Amino acid sequence: MVKTALVEKDIEEGKRLIEELDKTKFKVRAALWFYMAESDEWRLYIVSPFVEKEGPKKAYTFIQSVLASISQPAGITLQEISVLSPSNDLIKIIRSTIKTGQDISGIRVTKNVFNNTLVEDAYIYRML
Repeated sequence: MVKTALVEKDIEEGKRLIEELDKTKFKVRAALWFYMAESDEWRLYIVSPFVEKEGPKKAYTFIQSVLASISQPAGITLQEISVLSPSNDLIKIIRSTIKTGQDISGIRVTKNVFNNTLVEDAYIYRML
């Protein structure tokens, strides 16, 4: 099976969404495109304490409102996004090895093992 590619357009639109979220109370602690081999799809993981405090439903509603407010609408849909708590196990495992600053980075990890967990492919914007 041929893996679905993460294209530059997705990377740029993910960055733009994070930049817009940074202007709000959402507080993005981590953000990354994560390849899910089982379903052959990329998901934009957005990690925020907002998810723990307000719940995932409010987090998705908040993100949808930010997506709607972007002047040139992003090609990213809510169906491509997963919101996670900073205490999510996968995020804790990746964070134990990779940390970025508050700025948006561009770290590609392919076929890496973090604490016995294989990450097939990921593009990390931020990992605090």
